Amino acid sequence: MSIVALAIDALLPALETIGIAIGTREPADNQLLITMIFLGLGIGPLIFGPISDSLGRKPIVYMGFLLFVIASFICVFSKSIEMMVIGRILQGVGLSAPRTIAIAMIRDIYEGDYMARIMSFITVVFILVPIIAPALGKFILDRYNWQSIFYIQLVFSVLVSIWFWKRQDETLEISKRIKFTPHIFKDGVIELMKHKTTMGYTLISGFIVGSFMVYLSTSQQIFEQQYHLKDEFPYIFALLAISIGTATFLNGTLVLKYGMEKLVTTSLLAFLGISLLYIVLYYKASNPSIVVLLLFFGMQFFAIGFLFGNLRALAMQPIGHIAGIGAAITGFVSTIMAVPISTYIGKFVISTTLPLFIGFLICSILSMGILVYLKMAAKNARRIESRLN
Repeated sequence: MSIVALAIDALLPALETIGIAIGTREPADNQLLITMIFLGLGIGPLIFGPISDSLGRKPIVYMGFLLFVIASFICVFSKSIEMMVIGRILQGVGLSAPRTIAIAMIRDIYEGDYMARIMSFITVVFILVPIIAPALGKFILDRYNWQSIFYIQLVFSVLVSIWFWKRQDETLEISKRIKFTPHIFKDGVIELMKHKTTMGYTLISGFIVGSFMVYLSTSQQIFEQQYHLKDEFPYIFALLAISIGTATFLNGTLVLKYGMEKLVTTSLLAFLGISLLYIVLYYKASNPSIVVLLLFFGMQFFAIGFLFGNLRALAMQPIGHIAGIGAAITGFVSTIMAVPISTYIGKFVISTTLPLFIGFLICSILSMGILVYLKMAAKNARRIESRLN
């Protein structure tokens, strides 16, 4: 999963340089190099998830890494924004295999709050990469060229593939595999639709991932152009990544004490409240000082750190019997939601960060609405069950 973060975040310091090299006309077009890889991450699971339920988990990871290697060379030799976007989409499709299958493998072995605990610790490793990736990308860019960033990604992907081959056992037993048929995807969708909680938490995940993607795609523009902190950008990005990583690490312990649902509810309320406070303080005003902005970002991302793993675990909990297809479809829905959300909101983040926090607020309000609906539905179901008994 960490290769996904490397492919996204190591490129951030080089967006402007790459844009000049491939002839982008608007700075906002450079955001496509970030958002389009997420499009691939959303589409890919629909292919790899169902196949993994039939062939096993490990072969699918190797297929994904192979496609990532091919796509990386397309990016290296791109001469236009169109070719680069194609390469980034294919990179996302390739990386969707290890990203999706990792979640399916966790569900193969664990369940309940303990599954969320394992998801948290794995996400900590995933978060460690954004801490160093922008600085690594800037180091390579300053000493070599932007193409070298893609070569470094290839080196890491090969090393991880070898390590995965040597150290990770197959988690899907042959007796639990589903025969691959043309109807396997259709049957999976029908099965998922029966689980209201899975769909609800997947939609919430889409809004939260979309919010975070706005930050990812606009962070270079905010810190380098609005705040003129080009040299400091990798370190600022790392600092904020630590905020998410700290929350994710704490979640591994707190989830066993308080449970996933309580942590999700509390974190969503915090996310909503922080967004609203920023809008009230800086509506129709210029950007605050960098210290104030980082404080608000840090609080937001600390709340997000409790949401990522728990939302995926809550969505996957009822569908362990179709973990591969389930991880694929839930990942597809949340990512396909996130791409247009981030693309639309990102267009408004030009001279101020206010649109970013307005987007945070709207996404958090919609998420809270879904969460309230799920809680009411669960309460009604328990009431009906008690009457029947």
